[in-house]
Amino acid sequence: MSTAVKYGPEFRRNSLIRRDLRSFVLVGVVTVIGAGSNLVADEAAAFKPPNDVDYRTGSIISEGTRMSAEVFAPIDATAKLPTIVMSHGWGGTAEHLRPDGVAFARAGFLVVAFDYRGWGKSDARVIAKSPPVVSEGKLIAEVTEVRGVVDPIDQTTDILNVISWVHGEERCDSNRIGIWGSSFSGGHVVYVAARDPRVKAFVSQVGSMDGRWVIQNPDLRKLTFDHASKRSHGQIGYPRPFAKFGGMTGQPVWEKLMRYAPIEDIHRCDDCAKLFIIAEHEELFDNKDHAIAAHNRAKGIKKLVTVKGIKHYGIYTEKRKEAQQLATDWFREHLTANPADKRPVSKKPSTQKQSHYSPETAFEYAKLVEPALGGRRPPRRCPLNVLRSDGYKRVRKS
Repeated sequence: MSTAVKYGPEFRRNSLIRRDLRSFVLVGVVTVIGAGSNLVADEAAAFKPPNDVDYRTGSIISEGTRMSAEVFAPIDATAKLPTIVMSHGWGGTAEHLRPDGVAFARAGFLVVAFDYRGWGKSDARVIAKSPPVVSEGKLIAEVTEVRGVVDPIDQTTDILNVISWVHGEERCDSNRIGIWGSSFSGGHVVYVAARDPRVKAFVSQVGSMDGRWVIQNPDLRKLTFDHASKRSHGQIGYPRPFAKFGGMTGQPVWEKLMRYAPIEDIHRCDDCAKLFIIAEHEELFDNKDHAIAAHNRAKGIKKLVTVKGIKHYGIYTEKRKEAQQLATDWFREHLTANPADKRPVSKKPSTQKQSHYSPETAFEYAKLVEPALGGRRPPRRCPLNVLRSDGYKRVRKS
């Protein structure tokens, strides 16, 4: 499948003050990373939400790193709420999503926006610059932050971890979780929905669906493979923080883009209600290769809406309220009603011969290996059951 040669989706320039990549000493438990929480408190004090919206900040742990979150809700809500997780695009931050978070909260939703690791007010992953040493029971190493770098695999992992966080929040109706993404994260929501059954609906706004443009011709392919090889040999590190990439903020990790193709995941989103919003005059990529192609391949509940008269960034300016209303209507339809009432589950009969050691479902297999779930441990020569993505299994001898 062809994709655009242009540098994929982009957010307008990040207003965040750039930080230089810093080295510091890591001693024992890394308390220095938590210093970002002071920034969260300062920013929360500066932002004044409308009187009808409850607003607070939060901290979410993603792969051991603290991320900064902003949480919006109707001021007078007492019951559990359908929930929307919002993710920003290339070079953006959560503060850019506040107008949308307020709009969704006013419509009756619990809303969580956040900064990816290494962006905005979130902490960054750290990597050792030299081998760590143990001194007086403490692990000491010189490390650097991975900040201001675009990595779609890390970013989608962050979204999955935010879903896990909000799933445990008291005000969240965990059976009614939706996700919203724009531009680069318009593809992220497809990638995430394909991997997390807790997602009942998504809105993909002016989304890019394929990062494989980094290997679409011989020159790009050589560049991507060279970067991957040099990084794996320690000859180069991560890109400089917040470096410009064309007109965008944040250099990508090239080999990670090569692995990122949400267009290939859309067939795994059948049970998720899917709304694709596109700009009529999209200039950054060809909609036919991205949202339109994803919509055409998708099955189940789906809708494609073209916002007339705008280019890519018009969705954040003159047509922002129209896009907010489209998303609100979609989430109201598919999250405020019981999702189970709309999605009949088709049960295909298994063609495999069943036996005591060939469980039909992942839960049955879990019961075999975990007595606490009501089963018993399997014999030493239990066959290996490999579950396919559609829930059925194939069995091979161990």
